[in-house]
Amino acid sequence: PMTPPRGHSFHLELDNAGQRHVRNFRVRVQLECTCGKEQQGEKVLCFLHQPEEELRRNQEPSLLDTLCSGCYLDVHKTARWFCQLVRAIWPALPQSHSWHFMLLPSRRSCQFKVTNSGESFRIEMLFGVRRGDSDIFVSSQSRDALTPSTTWPETYAVAEMKFFERIARQAPPDSLHLRCLQLFTYVQLGFGFSTYTMKTIVMHLLNAIPVSQWRRRHFLQRLGDINVDLRCCLEEKRLNHFVIGNERFPQEISLPLDIASAEPANLFHHLAQDAAAHSQAMSEYQDL
Repeated sequence: PMTPPRGHSFHLELDNAGQRHVRNFRVRVQLECTCGKEQQGEKVLCFLHQPEEELRRNQEPSLLDTLCSGCYLDVHKTARWFCQLVRAIWPALPQSHSWHFMLLPSRRSCQFKVTNSGESFRIEMLFGVRRGDSDIFVSSQSRDALTPSTTWPETYAVAEMKFFERIARQAPPDSLHLRCLQLFTYVQLGFGFSTYTMKTIVMHLLNAIPVSQWRRRHFLQRLGDINVDLRCCLEEKRLNHFVIGNERFPQEISLPLDIASAEPANLFHHLAQDAAAHSQAMSEYQDL
C-alpha cells in the first residue's frame, strides 16, 4: 500500500455515494506544514510556507506536482512513475545478469515479464491506499477500461485473504475447503458465473459450517452444498457480498464502520433488474 510522504496526507472521498452497488473513491492529497521539523538532522523545507523558488532549488517536487491530477492521486501517473523506477533499478539487481526484463503495457498497474533460458514469469504490481487502520483498501485495479484516472475502486481482497488465513489456522490437516473452491471454479469455466461468485458462496459456507466438516470424507457433501447455494441464490436473484454488511463477519478482521453497518450488497442485483439475464443465468446453471 501507498503511504503519504513527509509533508503530505491522504484523504479518501467516496466518489459515488448514490451508486449502491459500486464503491469508488478519490484520494485527495493535502500538503501539511512541516515548519520546525527535521529529517536526519537537517531542517525540512515546508511545502506550504517556503517560497516556491527555494523549494525548487533545494527540495524534490511535492506529490501534487508529480503523481496528481489537480489535488487527487492519479492512477496512470502513479503507474507510469513506478514503471520508470523499476526499469531504472533493474540493471543494478543481481537477477538482471540471468533474467531478461521486459515492461508490459498497463495504465493502472506495473506489469513486467522476466525470462531466463527455462522459465518465464509475468508479474503485476497493483497500488492501493488503506482506509484508516482497517483491512479495507482502495486499489488501482479496475474492471472498467474507462475508469477515470483519479478513481480508486474499493477492494476487499485483504479482508478476504485474512478470512481464509483464519480458516486455515482452525482447519484440520486434511481439510479440503480450498479444493472444493478450486474444483467448482474450474468446472464452471466457460459459463457465466465469475470466480468471485464461487468464492463468495464458499466463504459464506465456511462461515456457517464448522471447519471440522470440510475434511476429505465430507468432500462430496460440501460440493453439493456449493451447488445448492448457487441454485438458491440464482432463484432468489440475490447473493450477499461476504464483507459488506455481513453481521457474521469475523470481528478480528478490521472493517470501517460504514462497511460493517451497511446494507448487505447484492452481487446478483443485475439479475433482479434484467429478466433476460436471469433467464440466461438459470439456463447456464442447468448446463453446469
